[in-house]
Amino acid sequence: MAKKPSTAADVSRGKGDELHQTAGAGHPPLTTNQGVVISDNQNSLTVGARGPTLLEDFVLREKIMHFDHERIPERIVHARGSAAHGFFEVYKSLSKFTKADFLQRPGEKTKVFARFSTVAGGAGSGDTPRDVRGFAVKFYTNEGNFDLVGNNIPVFFIQDAIKFPDLIHSVKMEPDRGFPQAASAHDTFWDFISLMPESIHMATWAMSDRAIPRSVRFMEGFGIHTFRLVDAKGKSTFCKFHWRPKQGMQSLIWNESVKIYGADFDYHRRDLWEAIERGDYPEWELGLQLFSEEEANDFDFDVLDPTKIIPEEVVPLTMVGRLVLDRNPDNFFAETEQVAYCPANIVPGIDFSDDPLLQGRLFSYLDTQLKRLGSPNFHEIPINQPICPMQNFQRDGHMRQTVNKGRVNYEPNSLGADGPRECPQRGFTTYAAPERDGKTRIRPESFADHYSQARQFYRSQTETEQGHIASAFTFELSKVETPAIRQRVVSHLVHVDPALARQVADGLNITVPKPADTAVEPIDLPPSPPLSIIAKAPKSISGRTVACLVTDDADAGTVAALRKAVEAEGGVLMVIAQKVGGPHDAKGKLAASPSVLFDAVALVVTEAGADALAKDPDARDFVADAWRHLKVIGHAAGAAPLLEAAGISPGEDEGVVPLGKDGVTPFIDAAKSLRVWAREKRLAG
Repeated sequence: MAKKPSTAADVSRGKGDELHQTAGAGHPPLTTNQGVVISDNQNSLTVGARGPTLLEDFVLREKIMHFDHERIPERIVHARGSAAHGFFEVYKSLSKFTKADFLQRPGEKTKVFARFSTVAGGAGSGDTPRDVRGFAVKFYTNEGNFDLVGNNIPVFFIQDAIKFPDLIHSVKMEPDRGFPQAASAHDTFWDFISLMPESIHMATWAMSDRAIPRSVRFMEGFGIHTFRLVDAKGKSTFCKFHWRPKQGMQSLIWNESVKIYGADFDYHRRDLWEAIERGDYPEWELGLQLFSEEEANDFDFDVLDPTKIIPEEVVPLTMVGRLVLDRNPDNFFAETEQVAYCPANIVPGIDFSDDPLLQGRLFSYLDTQLKRLGSPNFHEIPINQPICPMQNFQRDGHMRQTVNKGRVNYEPNSLGADGPRECPQRGFTTYAAPERDGKTRIRPESFADHYSQARQFYRSQTETEQGHIASAFTFELSKVETPAIRQRVVSHLVHVDPALARQVADGLNITVPKPADTAVEPIDLPPSPPLSIIAKAPKSISGRTVACLVTDDADAGTVAALRKAVEAEGGVLMVIAQKVGGPHDAKGKLAASPSVLFDAVALVVTEAGADALAKDPDARDFVADAWRHLKVIGHAAGAAPLLEAAGISPGEDEGVVPLGKDGVTPFIDAAKSLRVWAREKRLAG
């Protein structure tokens, strides 16, 4: 058994780690910008260990305020994004749980604007690095705007908002050299992670295929935190928000992701735009995990800890509505760039929990928007305006658009008889949760288990996905120059899974270190199948794009049959040739349309055409990359010379499918699997 620190706060401060020395032992004291020595830089000031965060915490406010204003004008995080308009349609009344008006009437539609983003990179970075993805939805309800601001991963790296500036500083470009951009494979990030055991669960997700999605259309979204739903009688129900893509999940392969980064910098942005333009509207279902406070008290984890999930086997999802994105922005800057999300934007019937990360976000997002958009009047920008009436006594300020008439700009007043007044009957009222504890800076003991759910996540993956996680850790840590950091990360992985730690250590050519100290001994939780992408992958090419490589003398009937079959399944066929146009009206030029941009490929060529293509390095790469990236390859009988030039034999595995006497149906059926995962093990030798 590892030595157990005296309190969970000791773990959050890193006691027992020789690198966390106190001031006076070779380190100057940490202070605020006013010179006040800071006693605890790990925990916000709360009412009791699990209570709300206090506004009087000047250390938290100064730290986050400074961080919020470090970059102008682009967002500090989530700078690279794309967005779309659409609607949310509720399936059934949720009046049993909430008085939120937009969730009362089945079939009612609410306007939305959804934005998807990478986190670490700047606005000029590309779309496909390994990174968490933002998933934010603004609901324009009849009672005001509700912003559900989350990610494509249901947990986060830290438990307390006071650590957010440290996390993002570590993952951003190293300050002395200005690189790497949009990447986490460097010393400062992994140094931070290695000293924050609470980050290991999220790091395991980030090293999984979740962090390299095929498209924003095929990824899940999560509200991350525990929220409250409050009904008309004031009864509270805890709630977790989940977005599930109707067309299923899909991710990239790492090598494929790297090559897409070079082939199409705007791959995700283009994919979303083009899908909406052709009427292939992305759609998600909103699922809620609903549970009482009494039920929460019986869980073996703390629902206020944002580094934890509630497995669906413990609280199943209740599907309550659908999100459909059906219109692209008219102007990218005016809408996508100027949209201002804030988790503090809620409506009556939705309320907060005391999750300490959420509590800090309520301050941080508003503060960030004030600086980034340059004015307290950012709510007057059209994309941020509510659709319901908005009236109060706020006046003036930079870039004020509203022209308020009359002499009254205060309340209470007797001079503005027709002016707005507070409305206890309809207005927002905060849920009256009892508070009993005193003020403190301490991490609750119930937050101290940092490894059990990371172990559950890893062991819920298929063997293929586990291999990807090990490879991702190995790749990232191989970029780390400091040996001690690699050792510390692997010492945490021992608690996640010893086989994972051995595989990563072997890849780094190091000995598996002794396990990291723990405050709570990890336990074996049952696997949760919904945590795997491959296990619940759809058998479908709906929404996907199939490439058809042709030569001028190719059989037009086969091309036409492919197009008909792909479109019948809800997919898109893209004809590729050495030159655009031609007898088959090719839309893609081979040299500019590598196979990494497509979900499956078909080679509709004659033998003479294949002989010519076999001499073209772009054609050889087109086929070889499709093979390496485990894609299904359909081929006409004459394609053998091209396949052989790429190192592939016709019929080499179940994913190399002839377009012969059975027509195109066998190819379409095989392509619905999206990847030939069995091939990956053969390629690895």
